[in-house]
Amino acid sequence: MSETVTRPLIQDVTLRDGMHAIGHQYTVDDMVRIATMLDRARVDLIEVSHGDGLNGNSFNYGFSRHTEEEYITSVASVLTHARLAALLLPGIGTIEDIRRAKEWGVSTIRIATHCTEADICRQHVEAARNMGLDVACFLMMAHQIPTRALVDQARKMESYGANCVYVTDSAGALLMDETRERIVAFRDALQCEVGFHNHNNLGLGVANTVIATQCGANRIDASLAGMGAGAGNCALEVVIAVLHRMGIDTGVDLYPLLDCADKIVRPLQQRPVMTDGNALMLGYAGVYSSFLLHAEKAARQFGVDARDILVRLGERRMVGGQEDMIVDVALELAGARNAEGA
Repeated sequence: MSETVTRPLIQDVTLRDGMHAIGHQYTVDDMVRIATMLDRARVDLIEVSHGDGLNGNSFNYGFSRHTEEEYITSVASVLTHARLAALLLPGIGTIEDIRRAKEWGVSTIRIATHCTEADICRQHVEAARNMGLDVACFLMMAHQIPTRALVDQARKMESYGANCVYVTDSAGALLMDETRERIVAFRDALQCEVGFHNHNNLGLGVANTVIATQCGANRIDASLAGMGAGAGNCALEVVIAVLHRMGIDTGVDLYPLLDCADKIVRPLQQRPVMTDGNALMLGYAGVYSSFLLHAEKAARQFGVDARDILVRLGERRMVGGQEDMIVDVALELAGARNAEGA
């Protein structure tokens, strides 16, 4: 099997998705140190932006320590091999944000929508392509709709000009057969490249990424030490080691990844990035991974169980951008508890 697998493009998301794990508080020096090691390892693409994408700084999503211009230009200045990417969510970021990101050194823009809302990204994709950017599109929360419906959304993104469309397991909820089914369906239906991005909430981050690679994904996402929302992303150093053991060439040097994960990234983690009880519930309930810290904060504030909050959010099929509903759910749970005790 490994002999027929095409070398995937390796995209690191430590400096974007990893923002969620530390409340968006990387220093510029942190980013430069990590990016230098990733570049030394010859990773293909490095993504830098607020955890919720360009222009994500807000009361709703959290404020980063530095401006996006400072982060992006500083990382761009140390790259000799890797290309620079940034994420944008329509409704948070704008076409003007894309234009500025290109001026700062970004060559790939990744445009993310909910899995049923591909149509809202058309103007952003077309504008980015007209700027000469490589455009990858994300269909987030890919577990929430059947594969056929997901393919229909992917076809829209391709028709707008996307160079790549991602199956994006934002909740880390996909099982292995579900990942296989979606990647194969994308490969059969699309002429553009296919990507895979996931989270490790059910402990399947590496396994599902390997399956996606075997099934023909052209681009795969991962982060050092799994640094990311929820239980984190597929761990970059682990998936590279596994792919090398399988005889799949990635073009990436393992040792710099190990050094960076152990000596730089893990010491920055305020909350261990792992599949603990609350993170597991994200995958079990199918909840957006970046809700974890918000749910834990609300649980402490209102004296309720974070797991109950996450289950309710899953039942209501909440998606990224609805972080304000976490407090509402916590208040409801607290009210119900107080009523029972009255």
